[in-house]
Amino acid sequence: MLEQIIQAKNVREITKYINRAERCVIVAHTSPDGDAVASSLALKHFLTELGKAVTIVLPDDFPHYYRWLQGSTDILIHKKYPAEAEQIIGEASLIFCLDLNDPRRLGSLAGPVVSSSAVRVLIDHHLDPVPDFCRCVISCPAICSTSEMVFRLICRMGMYEIINLPMAECIYTGMMTDTGVFAYNSSHPDVYTIIGELIKKGIDKDKIYRSVYQVSSEGRLRLMGYLLYEKMKIYPKRQTALLTLTNEEKIRFGHQPGDTEGFANLPLEMDGISFSAFLKEEGECIRLSFRSVGDFPANLFAARFGGGGHRNAAGGTFEGTLPEAIKLFEEVLSVTNPSLFV
Repeated sequence: MLEQIIQAKNVREITKYINRAERCVIVAHTSPDGDAVASSLALKHFLTELGKAVTIVLPDDFPHYYRWLQGSTDILIHKKYPAEAEQIIGEASLIFCLDLNDPRRLGSLAGPVVSSSAVRVLIDHHLDPVPDFCRCVISCPAICSTSEMVFRLICRMGMYEIINLPMAECIYTGMMTDTGVFAYNSSHPDVYTIIGELIKKGIDKDKIYRSVYQVSSEGRLRLMGYLLYEKMKIYPKRQTALLTLTNEEKIRFGHQPGDTEGFANLPLEMDGISFSAFLKEEGECIRLSFRSVGDFPANLFAARFGGGGHRNAAGGTFEGTLPEAIKLFEEVLSVTNPSLFV
């Protein structure tokens, strides 16, 4: 029996909105990761089973190693087809906003989504959701992933039996990728109860792992080696490692969307490292990814950059140059309580 995280009033509210909806749209954050893509697909499969017309619209493209998930080829990318994407959002009567706590994380989709007259529902697991952004908010930072939130919602609606294999594969993929293969944010017993239920639905968890983590291109592997050998900086007294990547280096190694996913975790494999940071140029800004082990609060560190997340996995965006981001990182690191690294 799962702990009832989602309140009954939210279940009734969402059920009402779904029943009334004619056209549904699902959106998620920029630079979609495994949880954003998988939770969106899981929810789409569910709504489709209920007879609803559903379109997933993402701000930009997602990693190729999620394209094996059923339905992924039907995802509409706003960056590629802006007019079509905005028309579909404008015609929607119900919009689900997944895996984000702030409309700014929608990037180019923020304007069309916020200005839409559709009912908006938020399903997320990040801290401090922006108030009044969505009419109905289901947010629980203690949950490991938005994909788990989708599973819980389906069960709270009394529709566990509707979950089919494609839906189960999506839910497991999102849970697996957003916990670093269950290495962090996954200590609650319910996580493993859910995994057991997904296995009953027929998922092959080993195959899912291989499909996501064992499909690296030559360029990705060479980039990984380059960053670890040439670019990694160690701060021994702070048990910290820093990786950085420039736009020029991305071009040099033929970078594709998702190629650096998981790189922030790599330094944590070293003995004596409890905090890892990855700063990457993304156009005119810097994407920040922070990972930690133990009690070090990566989310509080990220907050100094205007970001956030969970204790062991957090991130954000820095408006400035990479050297400026590195300078701020080192300044914040220097004044961080050393006892937190123990």
